Amino acid sequence: MLKTCGSVAVNAYMRRLLLQGAVRNLSTNAAPKPNDQQKPSRSFVMNLFSGKLQTAELFPYPEPLNDEQKEYVQAFIDPTEKFYRDVNDAAKNDSTESVEQAVVDTLWDQGFLGPFIPTEYGGLGLSNTQSARISEVAGSYDLGMCIYAGAHQTIGTKGIVMYGTKEQKEKYLPQLCTGRVFGAFALTEPGTGSDAASINTKAVLSPCGKYYILNGTKLWCSGGGIANIFTTFAQVEVVDPQTGEKRNKMTAFVVERAFEGVSTGPPESKMGIKCSVTTEVIFDDAKVPVENLLGEVGHGFKIAVNILNSGRFGLGAMLSGTMKTCVEKAADHVSNRVQFKRKLIEFENVQEKLAMMATYHYVGQSLTYMVSGNMDQGSVDFHLEAAVSKVFCTEAAWYVCDEAIQLLGGNGFMKASGLERFLRDMRVFRIFEGANDVLRMFIALTGIQKAGKDLRELQKALKNPLGNLGVVLTEGSKRAGRSIGFGGTDLGSFVASELQPAAKQCAECMDVFSKTIESLLVKHGKGIVERQFQLARVADSVIDIYTMAAVLSRASRSVRKGLPSAQHEILMTQIWCQEASNRVHRNINRINSGAFKEHYQKLAQVARNVSERRGVAHTNPLEID
Repeated sequence: MLKTCGSVAVNAYMRRLLLQGAVRNLSTNAAPKPNDQQKPSRSFVMNLFSGKLQTAELFPYPEPLNDEQKEYVQAFIDPTEKFYRDVNDAAKNDSTESVEQAVVDTLWDQGFLGPFIPTEYGGLGLSNTQSARISEVAGSYDLGMCIYAGAHQTIGTKGIVMYGTKEQKEKYLPQLCTGRVFGAFALTEPGTGSDAASINTKAVLSPCGKYYILNGTKLWCSGGGIANIFTTFAQVEVVDPQTGEKRNKMTAFVVERAFEGVSTGPPESKMGIKCSVTTEVIFDDAKVPVENLLGEVGHGFKIAVNILNSGRFGLGAMLSGTMKTCVEKAADHVSNRVQFKRKLIEFENVQEKLAMMATYHYVGQSLTYMVSGNMDQGSVDFHLEAAVSKVFCTEAAWYVCDEAIQLLGGNGFMKASGLERFLRDMRVFRIFEGANDVLRMFIALTGIQKAGKDLRELQKALKNPLGNLGVVLTEGSKRAGRSIGFGGTDLGSFVASELQPAAKQCAECMDVFSKTIESLLVKHGKGIVERQFQLARVADSVIDIYTMAAVLSRASRSVRKGLPSAQHEILMTQIWCQEASNRVHRNINRINSGAFKEHYQKLAQVARNVSERRGVAHTNPLEID
């Protein structure tokens, strides 16, 4: 009886959607042909937009390392600690804006600069999770050195590891892990930042067919001043064999500093990560042999995105270490400092700050190892989760460090604490490897595109309901049930008994979120891409829901394994689900509220006024210019 009523209700519901023209193709790519075999996405976040519970990469919390792998990475943890404690001088690196050659030599001697390069080429061959653990240790000491080494370790080498030919790997990878040759990633240009596909650097095949001639300038290349091998990108003109139409297509290259026409500019003066030598990279009729084409012509954008996606968890790993140090410094201070004849930790406002700092660290660390663990277990659907991890961890670290400075008071403001350096160094993490504002739009629009596709499939099924009965009943009943509050998401079977109320909070947020996505599709269709006030709240809701799910999974694992910190983790998970679910409901209200629609219009008008004035548009109270 329920199924019959559900399918009837959904038929009427979906027909109304179709009449309103809401179910449209939001993709920039052609719709898949009927014969195309596409594996369903295993991404929790992607499926969240369509109201589908996909737990394959969520529950249970990943266990990617066996005993041998744990022992292997453990062998590098003590040397890493020793290097950052006894050899590297973070304060000196910051003040001199450089790294002493003896310190660099130690990096090479310890083998720290080839973590992802396979052992057959001389690298350490670490998995993503193993590398995350090393990065976490490093991030607890010096973010500047993390980027000095990390720009080389990840984006500077991964392009060749992931896309290089056998010959390219044999030539370059040994140099990059044991040959004391640094690599860098050169993508950003003076006129293009987040819009990477619009780069202007050009590559033209020489008349002899042996070289590509590159012309253009890359901006803000991390490690550009010390690198000898650059993974870079340029537009190559291609001709459509069927139409004869000429088009520029972004293409990747491996470029050596030694090539004719390659040079770098002077080091940039920066707010933080000062020891990382950031420069321009200039190509002036640079001659790049055709065998240095990376991947295929026209595949450059995909290569760039995949390199960045594959390394985003590393930022969270570094900052997990930073947050740990901030919590430790704050905990030590409030446990010893006496004011008004009481230790600071006895005051409730201090307790709230310290508890939330520890909770933010727990959430960020949980995301980092969930993403890296799933990658190591073969996930190919992690790009949204990686984006969520990058956004959350970079913003959580800022919050934790800022609160640590507040708790330490004047001591926190002094250079001696090291916290002010952490704050300066981490500020760029919200900008590079995908600016957080852009990643929020990426998260929201990618997920909405998936939801629109699912609705289109139901639309097609409704044209022949008897021939597609399974799709109609499954999708239709789900939507009808959700609309009347029946058949909602249930996470209870996945989590520990103590976390059932928190799991219910997460599940309720999932249901109200997917219902909101459908209403946005109904109301705006393709026009949703211009509704960035709403899209930002969509992304923030996704971030909160995924973080809730991640800590529910991790804390349940700790309970199941009987870890000594299990009860402490339960408390932090309960705290986080309460805080995050409140934010989700607040953001959903802002998406749907007419009052907030007017509020956004006012924001837009104020911004236009300020833009027209090129500054504040209000009069000074004294009415004097």
